[in-house]
Amino acid sequence: MDEGSVRVAFLCGDDLSADEQAARDWCTSAFDADSLRLGDVADASRLAAFDACWWHRDRPLGTDDADVLPAGAADTLDTFVADGGGLLLSGHALSAVDRLGIDTVPPDATGTDELPNGGGFLAKRLHADHPVFESFPDLPVYTRPSGSQQAYARYEHVLPSEGQVLASAVRGADYEVARKSLIEWHHGAGHVLGAGSELRFHDEFAPDYEVATTQERFVRNALTLLAGDRYPAFSDRPGVAGPPADDDAGGATTGFTAMRERLADDHHRPGYHLAGPAGWLNDPNGLIQWNGRYHVFYQYNPAGPFHGTIHWGHAVSDDLVHWEDRPVALAPDPDGPDRDGCWSGCAVDDDGTPTILYTGGRERAQLPCLAVSPDETLDRWQKDPANPVIESAPTDLDVLSTEDWSAEFRDHCVWRDRDTWYHVIGSGVTDVGGTALLYRGETLDEWEYVGPLLTGDWEGSGAVWECPELLRFGDYDLLHVSNYEDVVYFVGSADLVSPGFRVESHDKLDYGDFYAPQSLETDDGRTLLFGWLPEARSTKAQWEAGWSGCLSLPRELDVTDEGRLRQRPARELTALRGDQVVGDDDSAGETLTLSAGEHRRLPLAGNRYELAGEFDLEPGATLTLSLFESPAGTEHTRLRYDGEAVVVDRTDSTNGLGRDGDARAAGATTDEQRLPVGDGTLSLRLFADGSIVELFADEARCLTSRVYPTREDAEGVSLRATGGDVTISDLRAWHLDGTVPAGE
Repeated sequence: MDEGSVRVAFLCGDDLSADEQAARDWCTSAFDADSLRLGDVADASRLAAFDACWWHRDRPLGTDDADVLPAGAADTLDTFVADGGGLLLSGHALSAVDRLGIDTVPPDATGTDELPNGGGFLAKRLHADHPVFESFPDLPVYTRPSGSQQAYARYEHVLPSEGQVLASAVRGADYEVARKSLIEWHHGAGHVLGAGSELRFHDEFAPDYEVATTQERFVRNALTLLAGDRYPAFSDRPGVAGPPADDDAGGATTGFTAMRERLADDHHRPGYHLAGPAGWLNDPNGLIQWNGRYHVFYQYNPAGPFHGTIHWGHAVSDDLVHWEDRPVALAPDPDGPDRDGCWSGCAVDDDGTPTILYTGGRERAQLPCLAVSPDETLDRWQKDPANPVIESAPTDLDVLSTEDWSAEFRDHCVWRDRDTWYHVIGSGVTDVGGTALLYRGETLDEWEYVGPLLTGDWEGSGAVWECPELLRFGDYDLLHVSNYEDVVYFVGSADLVSPGFRVESHDKLDYGDFYAPQSLETDDGRTLLFGWLPEARSTKAQWEAGWSGCLSLPRELDVTDEGRLRQRPARELTALRGDQVVGDDDSAGETLTLSAGEHRRLPLAGNRYELAGEFDLEPGATLTLSLFESPAGTEHTRLRYDGEAVVVDRTDSTNGLGRDGDARAAGATTDEQRLPVGDGTLSLRLFADGSIVELFADEARCLTSRVYPTREDAEGVSLRATGGDVTISDLRAWHLDGTVPAGE
């Protein structure tokens, strides 16, 4: 559409500010536009001649500003958009989305920004090709000059209930990802764009003509797009499943496949580890096998690849190998105790009713909340209207208070023993350390505080223990906690009466990039554990990638009669195996000896495989296993085994941002990781998947590493012996199949 033919109604009040006047003057010069008083919009015939409306306001919209936006005008604009019109809301006008009937959740942050280094729109990867960014060869799009100010109304702690985030804010070179500055609504047959910040038309400072031109081009794009009939239908904001009467929950997953397809060409993206469709994923939650199906819920931010506005994502599997996206299970309630996030929790079977206990966050409070599912698919969840089910943290304990929280009190592990429910919550004691607090009750909505089960009163234990979980294995109990740095487990015996935990041994559950695990009990009596694999690259790199975080492979956990923890890949994972490229078959591998200085390449290709073997060293020998090797050897990740430890050397895992570089690898860590192992032969199973290396040593210890080779041809694998001979027996390797949607 020729923008000169676009008819625009510039909406305004009786008294325009200097900025609103400047916006109106520009609009009438750039388009076939007329100024239209909001008080006159109630007459629907006044809008009939226009293709799009623009309301720009740089002053806060009061809660009782009926004279600014009369009810009749709001109704008329709502109908105008629903019938196919377009509406641009900029500045504080975005705060009127609820009054206009566009969304029930208005922006939660308003004020004035100082922009010493300028600012603009930081487009999400999924929306980088959106027509509103058309003609901009470089992203971000800078629309505000250095040294300027701007009025803003934007979403920070909350999300709109219906809209999707197209862009966050950029400040100079800093990615302010939580400041969601550009929102889009598909409303009826029409569309709404909300640019609550990054636009100002009257500057008291010397103008930056390049930035001013960019701003004008951006608004031209927005109004021309809103006035036309080629508005993109893609959405990265699938909804929560509807009420039980709605038998088709498929509409709530519409868009997941398209989202995954847009990210499928990312060679860092895993193919058989479970990742979200896009955006942010952290802790696995609510793990349960229900009616034979495995359900994995996870912390999910649909607004983008950053932590905030946490929902519960949901995936299901019949075999722990092939996964299917399901509707978002929980979303924050703007009027509830979880307004700022539905955080970590667990799922239990309450006499046939699937039930979730999760942490609801609102302002400085985080408290346990309850939800139940009315259907067997676990797609739909109903929150308890009496939430929260515990009103406060214990008052007879000096629970740690921080700048963010009045009490660090979150994450839930719940189980039933005969007629009594038990409930462990993560917390911390001021000037002491992290703690796991025990509750008990006859029902899931009434709890009695028992006391600390275990408190980390030693150096290095961590100030807060997150995601505690108590597991029972015959004569032994296992308690694991996440202390911001590591996942530590304790083997011993739990006293649920006093209470207390007698520790017989402790260690790390994983020595690498692994956090916040949770387990489930299978129908055949096994304990399977998943963990969160956080990124080891910069915020900018995650934003450029469009996704962040994935889950570990499911691990079978048990404790031997001697009190030794065992961790093994779930037996179902052998179904991932495709072509076997080393070894004769699943039961027979190769035996080879490498003399000191000898180098051997393995016939593995791509970045998705399993490697297994038994490694035996002569005294003084070291085996180096090199993964993700580029053809010229400039990129590689080296695993060195010297008989005492496996060391992951990430010094050359990525080239950075050279000619063949990749912004999605920016800031990738080069930190070394070390996995101590016992003396003697090392039994190792290694899983490589995109940017993941997951190691299982001697069926006991694990190390998970995140690496980001910039070159897509960094896929070589080789072995080298130094300092002595190395014997490798039962060496086997397979290419593995991608099984998550769009994993291929």
